[in-house]
Amino acid sequence: MSSLIIVESPAKARTIKKFLSKGYEVKASMGHIRDLPKSQLGVDVGNHFTPKYIVIKGKNKIIKELKAAAKDSKQIFLATDPDREGEAIAWHLSEILGIEKDAKRIELREITKTALQNALKQAKRLDQDKVNAQQARRVLDRLVGYKLSPLLWSKIKRGLSAGRVQSVAVKLICEREKEVQAFVPEEYWTLGAHLFKKEGDSSIFSALLSKIKGEKAVLPDETRTQEVVQALTGKPFVVSAILEKEQRRNPPPPFITSTLQQDASRKLGFKVSRTMSIAQQLYEGLDIGEEGTVGLITYMRTDSTRVAEYAQKEAQEFILQKFSEEYWLGKIFKIREGAQDAHEAIRTTSVFRTPEKLKPYLNRDQYRLYRLIWERFLASQMSPALFDVKTIEIKSGEYEFKATGSTLKFPGFLAVYQEANEATRRLRASSADPQEPYQEAADVESSEDQDKASLPELKENELLNLEKLEPKQHFTQPPPRYTEASLVKTLEENGIGRPSTYAPIIETILQRRYVAIENKHFLPTQLGFIVTETLEKNFSDILNVDFTAAMENKLDAVEEGKLNWVDLLSEFYPSFEGALKEAQIHLERVKVEPVVIEETCPNCGRNLVIREGRFGQFIACPGYPECRYTKGISKGTGISCPEPGCTGEILQLKTKKGRAFYGCSRYPDCQFRSWNKPSSEKCPQCSSLLFEKNSKNGKVGLVCLKEGCGYKN
Repeated sequence: MSSLIIVESPAKARTIKKFLSKGYEVKASMGHIRDLPKSQLGVDVGNHFTPKYIVIKGKNKIIKELKAAAKDSKQIFLATDPDREGEAIAWHLSEILGIEKDAKRIELREITKTALQNALKQAKRLDQDKVNAQQARRVLDRLVGYKLSPLLWSKIKRGLSAGRVQSVAVKLICEREKEVQAFVPEEYWTLGAHLFKKEGDSSIFSALLSKIKGEKAVLPDETRTQEVVQALTGKPFVVSAILEKEQRRNPPPPFITSTLQQDASRKLGFKVSRTMSIAQQLYEGLDIGEEGTVGLITYMRTDSTRVAEYAQKEAQEFILQKFSEEYWLGKIFKIREGAQDAHEAIRTTSVFRTPEKLKPYLNRDQYRLYRLIWERFLASQMSPALFDVKTIEIKSGEYEFKATGSTLKFPGFLAVYQEANEATRRLRASSADPQEPYQEAADVESSEDQDKASLPELKENELLNLEKLEPKQHFTQPPPRYTEASLVKTLEENGIGRPSTYAPIIETILQRRYVAIENKHFLPTQLGFIVTETLEKNFSDILNVDFTAAMENKLDAVEEGKLNWVDLLSEFYPSFEGALKEAQIHLERVKVEPVVIEETCPNCGRNLVIREGRFGQFIACPGYPECRYTKGISKGTGISCPEPGCTGEILQLKTKKGRAFYGCSRYPDCQFRSWNKPSSEKCPQCSSLLFEKNSKNGKVGLVCLKEGCGYKN
């Protein structure tokens, strides 16, 4: 008789199978096999919130195969993902297969042969506290979703949903949009001085006005700025101080789930869901040639920066080989307060599997994400970068100017990893006090980023010549709208959700059309505003950031065995039920009016409106059913139509079933249509437009669609 190992996915099963002898069989459950029913609440509130689990549709055949395999096995190991959800899947498997007493739990934080061998040696019983934490979250979310959603149907429109965490995320986006709309720009000016040492000297450098009479310089308008310019006219400029210091820039910690999602968004342009999908592939294992199939990264749902000792030693060996001893630091990062610390940081399973070695075996997205993880982990174990920073302070009467420059003295971790710049390039982070005005970093003529070498060699009390004074007008900017990256950061900072929930939260609020994405930023829809305002009137706790964060902490306490999961639900439900009854009686119905646009209906002349359909927004005539005119909402690509003599633009359109395609803006005069996304690049063979096309292995290439050309890249 052989031993049976059950995992969730076939990819994970294939990887594990290659590490084992013939005495093992590996089967996949294909995710959850049991869940709450979709057609009813599925929770017996009056009986200690007992969940009513049913077999998921289509899983009976898998269960039958697993039962047969379990019956003929001498040992059964449950190797589902090492988190709450994975523990719950293992528990459901043990119950439905009738193997509660026999099954052993193994946790694979990386899918390698060594990790598997160690996990089999350390097999244990299921962690019921972790299972109960997952049950508590599942029941809690079901109660909120299935009780609130019918209320929204009756008061707003059918098909809506509410969620304990998703509604808070929508609220954050709505609040930010209100700040943006209410923002009143404030004028401010800066004054730069272009200086040089002596006549004919080409080494002109700039300094920025920093102080007036020893206080921070404030130039609110042109009048005040010109007063300063006049006061400085003909006045000498003297070097008052020269400050030089060495500045250290420490390496960033290795990735956790949220920082991986943020960096992949900023550097690679990946959506959160795309990042997690690719990371799952890298974790479960890919065929990399001679080594066969192997997991390439550690488990990707984690909030800890902890790194295994053996991984640090391997990184040390690599750094000493490829660089030198001065590049090695081996820093141990402090784990942030509130982190569960159940898993290591996200790192490569071997730092010697460099991105370039694996490039032939990975598709484009897999390679790019793997390289990002590899570089970040390696950098986290390297020395700080060192900069020589030089600051020159210059006085002209009661006015003080400052010029600062820096040069890289020792690259340290920067030899392998450059941190992503904030997407908005703002001086203040998106989490800053919204009452403070935001200033565009690109608008402020500061000399802080100039190379130290561009500053001339000067001495204190040295007299400088003024080439010109350069006053510039600026306006404060509103707080930036959330991107996927900054929303994840805000959710994490406020303790809302956990590593496994960030991607589903974003997907849900987009699918429900409570928010839309425009230029990579979230914009709340009219529906999002209405739902948020409706819920806030009666369910302020559900939409309260602190309340939601406190609930996450209580779920953590259940996992740690410090709180009974039924007690958690018993504490929450009575006040929620009371608010629900009040809302059903007193909440007024809200009518969602379609957005009217300037374009008129070609059939009847009415102003067209934007409506929501099953597959997204579309333009329609408000005269339905008398007038049935509709059309899709197009999105310009900025690319000219490739048809000879056509002056139209290629638009991104959608079919009635929501599938994207591309067509000419001059339709029906021009009949150009393509399922393939156009590229701005031209074919090197015939100069026609190139289009993106996915190959069988998932790689995206460019092809020429002109008949007879056949170019592919």
